[in-house]
Amino acid sequence: MGGKRRGKSTKVASGTDHITLMVNGNTYHLDVGSGPGEVDDAHTLAHTLRETLGLTGTKVSCDHGACGCCTVLVDGRAVLSCMTLAVECDGRQITTIEGLGDPETGALDPLQQAFIDHTAFQCGFCSPGTVMSSKALLAENPSPTVEEVKEALSGNFCRCIAHYQVIEAVMDASEKAR
Repeated sequence: MGGKRRGKSTKVASGTDHITLMVNGNTYHLDVGSGPGEVDDAHTLAHTLRETLGLTGTKVSCDHGACGCCTVLVDGRAVLSCMTLAVECDGRQITTIEGLGDPETGALDPLQQAFIDHTAFQCGFCSPGTVMSSKALLAENPSPTVEEVKEALSGNFCRCIAHYQVIEAVMDASEKAR
């Protein structure tokens, strides 16, 4: 399951037989191919994160890019990992929900804590994608208005209707960061 190995495989568009993903501060060299433990050139980033690297915090719900559950950060930008091929992420920095907290202390990211403080989740299935979209927003705009938060999260669908608490959590995290 790991992913730090190389071997014979097929070539991707760049002409290489492997890709390198930097995920949550860890570097993974993954063979591209259709064999066991390899990343097929048709595998999505969501599939690779969950099935190859074992990072199951990223959720897949609709698998069509409509719900936002699979949102991760690629080079700091929110992307739908179910609509992004893993081979497209070669050499890119990827952050998943598992990568937000402080790895040394285990402390949650302030945004994650704000979600807890405001009970901005119910079943929690959409929460990782919503947190990651919120993280991208706050990185780009540390002082968003309520309308800007709503716009930034318009691609994240919560079936449990925790939207009001999510907005409160994002605004609170924004205020505390100032």
